[in-house]
Amino acid sequence: MEVKDARGLLCPEPVLITKKEIERLGQGTFQVLVDTVAARDNITRLAKSKKWEISMEPRGDEFVLTLKK
Repeated sequence: MEVKDARGLLCPEPVLITKKEIERLGQGTFQVLVDTVAARDNITRLAKSKKWEISMEPRGDEFVLTLKK
């Protein structure tokens, strides 16, 4: 499974990275690592708008977002 590391990046960059991966894959599963609540929330909204399932796992001060379609 591919992992995109968006930690340390300010919005909208984590969302843009996620959007590119959604468009590239079309379907499948990948993870995005983020370290801000804003990035977590924005990526969650993007995934839902594109009809992708998303789950979130907190890891300390970071979040692992798993997107699946």
